[in-house]
Amino acid sequence: MKLALARAQMKDADILMMDGPTNHMDVVNVAWLVGYVSNLKNTPKNVTVLQVSDDTAYLDKTCTNIIHFESNRKLKIYKGNLSAFVAVRPECKSYFELKAEKVVFKFPEPGFLEGVKDKSKAIIKMNDVAFKYPGATKFQISGITVQVSLASRVACIGENGAGKSTLIKVLTGELEATEGTTWKHPNLRLAYVAQHAFHHIEKHLDKTAVQYILWRYQTGEDREALDKVTRQYTEEELKKMQEAFVVDEVDASGKTIKVKKVVDRLAGRRKFKGAIEYEVVWQGRQETDWMKRETLIKMGFEKKLMECDEREAAAAGLVNRPLTTAGVRKHLEDIGLEAEYGEHTQMRALSGGQKVKVVIAACMWNNPHILVLDEPTNYLDRDSLGGLAGAIKEFGGGVLVISHNCEFCENVCPEKWVIANNLATITGNDWSQGRGEKIEIVQPTEQVDAFGNVTKIKAPKKKLSRQEQKQKERRRKAKIAAGEPLSSDDEEDF
Repeated sequence: MKLALARAQMKDADILMMDGPTNHMDVVNVAWLVGYVSNLKNTPKNVTVLQVSDDTAYLDKTCTNIIHFESNRKLKIYKGNLSAFVAVRPECKSYFELKAEKVVFKFPEPGFLEGVKDKSKAIIKMNDVAFKYPGATKFQISGITVQVSLASRVACIGENGAGKSTLIKVLTGELEATEGTTWKHPNLRLAYVAQHAFHHIEKHLDKTAVQYILWRYQTGEDREALDKVTRQYTEEELKKMQEAFVVDEVDASGKTIKVKKVVDRLAGRRKFKGAIEYEVVWQGRQETDWMKRETLIKMGFEKKLMECDEREAAAAGLVNRPLTTAGVRKHLEDIGLEAEYGEHTQMRALSGGQKVKVVIAACMWNNPHILVLDEPTNYLDRDSLGGLAGAIKEFGGGVLVISHNCEFCENVCPEKWVIANNLATITGNDWSQGRGEKIEIVQPTEQVDAFGNVTKIKAPKKKLSRQEQKQKERRRKAKIAAGEPLSSDDEEDF
């Protein structure tokens, strides 16, 4: 954005036209822009500035006239700044408010997360993390310790270049920490909208929004997650995974012998006796083995475990989410994009705000537990901004936002991560907020397959006590002895 403004200055123009000049700009740079634009009228040329912006405070400080797009598709000019315009047209007071009156966003509920019964419990965290880019002499961020829960509403703020986006990319797995540790719940589903949101869709501009989401999730996984650094393997890691490991095996005679095996892939995951185990498929063998997570990490398969975890988590999020045109269209409408633009318009023809809605909808298709938004307020108009703020407040998962829009941050985020001097200063981090707010687990009553077929799901039966189980078994044996037919209830658990 600074480069674009510098080029415009070099033009020495009579008329300066700007579309969203405050996008991506921090508070300091916006203050400079306000001074620059305000002084142009005092130059010998008396430069005229014509600009489009959704930054209310910026417009109020820089405009002397307002051209309003009326409901009858006419343009009407009003004298004065934005405050003067609203005084004349009080029905347009939404420019100074963040209310979801005209545009309502509705985010999907994240669903159950195993072992998390309290919304304040950390489900993703960084401990003493530092990161520097290859070839850099100093760290971009260092000593970062943060956490996010289902109750979190976090604003990550700081000057341009302070390291906000770098921190978020390390947290989400887009980048790998140079030092320290990053942990996330194995079943966590995380949605991430990058700072330059359009990069998500730039290779698919000839598709409609519906076609893009169908393509992105047609394999059952989020295809964009495959490009993360944490999903890429180094030569050393690939070599390590090709090593043969000595494991115990019982031969036909019942004798335990040592056998060398090479791991081919991880086929699945289960919880067994309080520990997480993974089904290991060996190269050139029919049989599989279940191995503990800690064992596989020591063998060098940590990235394979993450890959398996994300695959299982994605599958769980899409159980009752049929990937159909109708389902995707309804999802886009919930994020504020009408069917006309979602299903019948190529994305290259959409406005910047509409593209942002597509990107947010696409990343939330798999019902994420955590939503990470890097400067989502760019390109969104005031009504859409109000809809986004309302959806974040109502969302059942955690939210982490990078934004220079102070009004938006104050409205939705009580917790702040202030990034400066490579460090993070945390305020309002009451990580006990939501404590006592238990998660209500609602069992689904229907299951929908990929073709839209609906199947009723029986409610889970109450788990019987040991005494009740013995009584049930005695009744079952008595029926068998008397030659009476057994019901499905009698057969269950036997």
